Amino acid sequence: MRNNKLSQIWKARDIRNDIIFVFLMLLIFRLVAHIPVPGIDSSAVKEFLRGNQFTGLLNIFTGGGLETFSVVMLGVGPYITSSIIFQLLTMIVPRLEDLSKEGEYGRQKINQWTRLLTLPLAALQAYGTLVFLGRNSGGAAGFLSSISLFQLLTAIISITAGSLFLMWLGELISERKVGNGISLLIFAGIISSIPRSIAQALADYNVDHSVLTSYIIFLVLALIIIAAVIYITEGQRNIPVSYARLTHGSKTYGGNQTHLPLRINQAGVIPIIFAISLLLFPPLLAQFFSHARTQWIASASNFIITTFQNRLIYGILYFVLVFGFTYFYTAIIFHPEQVAENLQKQGGFIPGIRPGSETRDYLAKVTNRIVFTGAVFLGVIAVLPLLMQGSSNLNVVIGGTSLLIVVSVVIETIKQINSQLIMREYEGF
Repeated sequence: MRNNKLSQIWKARDIRNDIIFVFLMLLIFRLVAHIPVPGIDSSAVKEFLRGNQFTGLLNIFTGGGLETFSVVMLGVGPYITSSIIFQLLTMIVPRLEDLSKEGEYGRQKINQWTRLLTLPLAALQAYGTLVFLGRNSGGAAGFLSSISLFQLLTAIISITAGSLFLMWLGELISERKVGNGISLLIFAGIISSIPRSIAQALADYNVDHSVLTSYIIFLVLALIIIAAVIYITEGQRNIPVSYARLTHGSKTYGGNQTHLPLRINQAGVIPIIFAISLLLFPPLLAQFFSHARTQWIASASNFIITTFQNRLIYGILYFVLVFGFTYFYTAIIFHPEQVAENLQKQGGFIPGIRPGSETRDYLAKVTNRIVFTGAVFLGVIAVLPLLMQGSSNLNVVIGGTSLLIVVSVVIETIKQINSQLIMREYEGF
């Protein structure tokens, strides 16, 4: 069956070309990820990044561009931040809410504004990241004291352009409908780090044979996370739907029964990406003001940095954000009132539930119940490696987050490819 599916994909010329195109775009991304920021000696920065847990998580989010101190060191972070802002505004500002309901035109308009906001966010984040790395990678001032204003502006412009380039690549990939472009870029960065991680594991084992137990624990934990993510992503509740029997002359239409599938985790990998984005922003911003001349600002910044370095507080915040964003994104993509309205227009109804407002309330109630289960489960999986870190010398928090993203992206991509194959079968008829 698997070989048959692969054969269908390869024989479908358009799907095959789309997959090759996406692969080439990811290859370009990995090549660009090795172009260094001009005018800055990155040797001290790279040394600092290797041993820092916070920047390790940030490196995952940037798709591996931070550890090489490349022009794409921010990854797709500014674009994701801009997307979060506009999705929040869509739920608050009536004009944006109405615009989002105007179909393709409304989506294109909001996407255009999201791209425009990405530009200043990328420039601001580029400057903040340079200040953070400059102050922490080499003395009090780091490399910032040895570069001119022109070199600093060149670095900021290069990093900003790199982020906009990745945003463009992500949209090109998404247009091919073989996966979400932004998620695939992060996925590519994680996958590219696997050979280096294996080499590091072998080096650690040669130095200290006792780390074998830690790697076994991590492997078991990884298998548990993979199984749990697949279980939650594929889990769904089928709501029975019946259609009224209609008689027109001597012919009878309708009367069939089907079901409405409600997935436990409709948001996919987006809650994880959003949660990481918000987790990284406060300490990164605090680093920018940690040496402020105003005492209370410097004290507040150092307090934020210290708070986010606390493993317990970090774990609680991570869980809460994953939980909250699962609900938030589900509310964006699934609208019970629209589903109830469409069922009523098509003559469908849920047995025992009146069409209209009662159907809407029932769907909202069921969705909240199953999303609660999915959000708790996903949040627990996210913080599970963090709970295990105390008994291991490995940075399993990064590994756990990486596995969550990788498994979810693979499942999402496979589903989109399968959807294209199904559409081709219908076009054949």
